[in-house]
Amino acid sequence: MTRNIIIDTDPGQDDAVAILLALSSPEVNVLGITAVAGNVPLALTQKNARIVCELAGKPETLVFAGCDAPLARPLVTAEHVHGKTGLDGPQLAPPTMPLQDQHAVDWMIDTLKAAPDNLITLCTLGPLTNIATALTRAPEIKSAIAEIVLMGGGYFEGGNITPVAEFNIYVDPEAADIVFKSGLKLTVMPLDVTHKALTTKPRVDAFRAMGTEVGRMTAEWTDFFERFDKEKYGSEGAPLHDPTVIAYLIRPELFSGRHINVEIETTSDLTLGMTVADWWGVSGREPNCMFMGDIDADGFFDLLAERLATL
Repeated sequence: MTRNIIIDTDPGQDDAVAILLALSSPEVNVLGITAVAGNVPLALTQKNARIVCELAGKPETLVFAGCDAPLARPLVTAEHVHGKTGLDGPQLAPPTMPLQDQHAVDWMIDTLKAAPDNLITLCTLGPLTNIATALTRAPEIKSAIAEIVLMGGGYFEGGNITPVAEFNIYVDPEAADIVFKSGLKLTVMPLDVTHKALTTKPRVDAFRAMGTEVGRMTAEWTDFFERFDKEKYGSEGAPLHDPTVIAYLIRPELFSGRHINVEIETTSDLTLGMTVADWWGVSGREPNCMFMGDIDADGFFDLLAERLATL
């Protein structure tokens, strides 16, 4: 069965790989891509989303620009990881496909309002600003949302932007709080999973060996952003975070986790943006998400290589 999805994203090299995986997989039907400010400002994330669609040979994909700042805070970006364009590494021509005129949140609300119950899965790869704005403005859209699968948070791995906070949640903790309290079906890919999906040399070489433009770009993008993480973690590769969201929709058996309660810290200076995950069930709070803890990394990279080779 094909799943209808909306990808909400702030590309980012790993977001780019996630988009390529979605556009090369018949199990998912990408209704549209909504850009949000995150890794880099909105003007770059919407442009990068279109660059990736053109690279995939899918210029007919609808791309919308959404919120350019978090709900209640100044924007924090991650050029130190992704470079000044967000897709640093190999240079790509500016996109020629259009950016849609409608605001991403308005399009998302219209699309969900018009959809039957439980029809659309939201795949979020960046800060949750667009999603929280849509849910706040039009709570009635919840009925059409089958599930939200998001990359964000961490528990046993701590954080990657502060000692306890993962970047996507930290950038807009108020938005994350709205999503985690929404009552919707949530599946979370935290750093606990993505830090086990490392771009080791053999895995990157497999992309390069495809001999295609997509394979070459994927290899060069991962080469670029892994320099930062290898130095930081002392690991043999960088975590490939965002494609885990799409991989879960295609091959859920690659992942395992627990249905637990996760609360978002929005007030503490020390732990702002922390995903407080009740892994051991000690809080008495109702579970609100499937929080993944493990991944079959070889199976994940096999899937990436198999699908990206078709583009």
